[in-house]
Amino acid sequence: MATFKTVLGPHAAVAAIKSGELRLKSDELEFTDFKQTHHAFKRMVDRQAFDICEMAITTLILAKSYGRPLHLLPAVMIGRLQQPVASVNARSKMAGPGDLRGKRIGVRSFAQTTVTWQRGILKCDYDADFDGVEWIKFEDGHVPEAPDPGTQAPEGRKMAEMLKAGDIDVALGLKADGDGTVPLFSDDPEGQAWHKRHGCFAINHVIAVPETMVRDHLDAIAEFYALLRANKSLAEPEPLADDPRPMGFEANRASLELLIRYMNELDMLRVRMTPDDLIDPRIREAIGE
Repeated sequence: MATFKTVLGPHAAVAAIKSGELRLKSDELEFTDFKQTHHAFKRMVDRQAFDICEMAITTLILAKSYGRPLHLLPAVMIGRLQQPVASVNARSKMAGPGDLRGKRIGVRSFAQTTVTWQRGILKCDYDADFDGVEWIKFEDGHVPEAPDPGTQAPEGRKMAEMLKAGDIDVALGLKADGDGTVPLFSDDPEGQAWHKRHGCFAINHVIAVPETMVRDHLDAIAEFYALLRANKSLAEPEPLADDPRPMGFEANRASLELLIRYMNELDMLRVRMTPDDLIDPRIREAIGE
């Protein structure tokens, strides 16, 4: 019997797996919980510290771009529309979402998945000009080699407080509260127009496995993926017609293609990539994809 170090967030999509209601037949999952799941990502990138790990999709794509031995398991833990979580100081004079030249923009980290989606949307869908933008970050990224032009925010300051005070003009990843802040995407505040145009949701978190798992425990990966499918059926007895958290590589291809296109346009990747670069053919065969 093998024991696999596992990190999964508090999602309905994995609740039955974490409770033990759904289990591997011969092996065990040993769960490590983090107050914030993203605190596990750098450990997974740096030293593949876990056998199965929830991971932000941008972190996984960047890690693959820089040669980390990690592979996608195509099950979405978090998927949504990103437009509602971007805000602007109500006093800022902006002609529209793309009017960002010379602005001060707050981000949790420069390559955070939500921020990457939003920067891609702004550049590719709104023709935003990022020249002269000052990026104010509150955390470092998870892939140390990746470009990071951000300036660290002053110690003790919070993004929401800086936005309201006018010390930054825009906050990506922060929902407007109507008290001195308003939505950045004022023309499409819920993202429905973007969703209709592109035909997908924005993937945030997926599952990553290291090369050692693929090499030594491919059957266990396939069995775990079957548990994910079973848990999804328990959490969502009636399949969603428009599912923000689809399972399966082809079901997620459109979102992956769009995000990678955005990342290529933003010059984030060491090498140009496609969705097929993320998932190992051995995994695809094992899970029947």
